Amino acid sequence: MTDHPHQFPQPIELPVDERESPLPLPAQLTRFIITGGFSAIVDFGLLVILMALGLGHTPAKAISFIAGTTTAYLINRRWTFRASPSTRRFVAVVILYAVTFALQVGLFSVLFTFLTAQGLSQLSVQIIAFVIAQGLPQPSTSSCSAR
Repeated sequence: MTDHPHQFPQPIELPVDERESPLPLPAQLTRFIITGGFSAIVDFGLLVILMALGLGHTPAKAISFIAGTTTAYLINRRWTFRASPSTRRFVAVVILYAVTFALQVGLFSVLFTFLTAQGLSQLSVQIIAFVIAQGLPQPSTSSCSAR
């Protein structure tokens, strides 16, 4: 092997049988759904609690979104997809969720104001606005968690 000034060392590949094997797809899907449900409970529960404590609907939704998203990311990374820590993956997830954050919190805020003006109870408004905002297309944490 001759040394070339512009040639970089190549990474050593592990044999296929020594690599960490992912869970089967049905197990990942089940865990992803469970994690999503749990994260939605964290998000909505915190939203209701923060608003009951007097925080406005927009800051309450912002905080609850961050808590729910962080919960989903951490559980999916370790339990659902069994991905090792990665700064690059984390940055990609932060960028994806920053866009989702703006859309979800913005839509929730607009809906909350509109539905409150319609005379609905606060809990009804919270539920309706939360469900509609959650229905926005979500970035897939699987595309960032499994790499």
